[in-house]
Amino acid sequence: MDAAAARARPTGLSELDRVLGGGLVPGAVVLLAGEPGVGKSTLLLEASALATAGGRVLYVTGEESAAQVRLRADRIGAVSNSLYLAAETDFAAVLGHVQAVDPALLIVDSVQAISAADVDGVPGGVTQVREITAALTALAKQRTLTTVLVGHVTKDGSVAGPRTLEHLVDVVLHFEGDARGQLRMVRALKNRFGPTDEIGCFELGERGLAELPDPSGLFLSQRAEPEPGTCVTVTMEGRRPLVAEVQTLVCPVSTEPPRRVVSGLDYARVGMMVAVLQRRARLDIGKHDVFAATVGGVRLTEPSVDLAIGLAVASARAEVAVPADLVAIGEIGLAGEIRRVAGIPRRLAEAERMGFRRAVVPVGWGLQPGQAYPAESWAAGNATQLTVTEAADVRSAIAIALSRA
Repeated sequence: MDAAAARARPTGLSELDRVLGGGLVPGAVVLLAGEPGVGKSTLLLEASALATAGGRVLYVTGEESAAQVRLRADRIGAVSNSLYLAAETDFAAVLGHVQAVDPALLIVDSVQAISAADVDGVPGGVTQVREITAALTALAKQRTLTTVLVGHVTKDGSVAGPRTLEHLVDVVLHFEGDARGQLRMVRALKNRFGPTDEIGCFELGERGLAELPDPSGLFLSQRAEPEPGTCVTVTMEGRRPLVAEVQTLVCPVSTEPPRRVVSGLDYARVGMMVAVLQRRARLDIGKHDVFAATVGGVRLTEPSVDLAIGLAVASARAEVAVPADLVAIGEIGLAGEIRRVAGIPRRLAEAERMGFRRAVVPVGWGLQPGQAYPAESWAAGNATQLTVTEAADVRSAIAIALSRA
């Protein structure tokens, strides 16, 4: 069998191709899930128009009229003579369109909106969704037809419908983002043809989705002087380091009990950091409200953000600003110790590229098997202008960061 026929074909969106592992594989079935209004249809319309360079594309919409989809396509410039649009909810009619158009790419938006008369259950129900997905998967393999299915998600963010739905397809992508912000991210939860540790970044605007190959600048506030209560960190989204800012506000309680309000961060981890700061760093914040948020709508849940949260809260309580050119990376344990996290050299290289000149990291961060310490070079053997300071616990990290203000 010719292996070239099974190679991934680029969609024309490099950020989407990054997540897919190079593009769409002929005959593959991709499930794209996301919350309503996040931009799934816009993403697929843009990809469809670009994919027409490799053959005809059939876009089946079951939730909107053909006129509504055409208006969106006109607005974002996703119109092509090889892009066919059909507004259908009947599975038999969808098969008829596939037979007539003979596309290289089929998009069904959404699989929950398609129903089959010979299958038990209500449209969108578990039985209907499972059987239709299985039938579309068989069709894709039989015709070597690349197929993308749009799926709804539940309140907890998982794909709606039976778990077997994810097992039937080859790739599961999740499209996410704050509905009030412009940042959108697509990540792979399952990929038989590529990695599952990559993300693609987009910015949603009036003209559709724009790719963001370098999104770090979106997550930093633009201030001339540093303000108390802020600290910058470097998180890892897949294999991509992102520089992001944590902002906190600490003020005396207005009502009992003290409030802990969080946006873009893990509520439980912020509460744990507040407790560790009280107990291990002797910070008097028990009778204070604590507000914590991220900049740019990014969600930071990685443990490496702990140190930045701790320094931001300490800075807000002391009313002393963390230096604007400093980043903090590390996980904080309940004993107050700072633990090492993966990929610190890559994080530091990204911080330096963004103009930061100081970093607080866990002790022993640069140790490698068989390598002397301290490491002479942490960024691919290149000289660095970034001064790295180690801290064993959160108390010493606070002293390092706030004494340099």
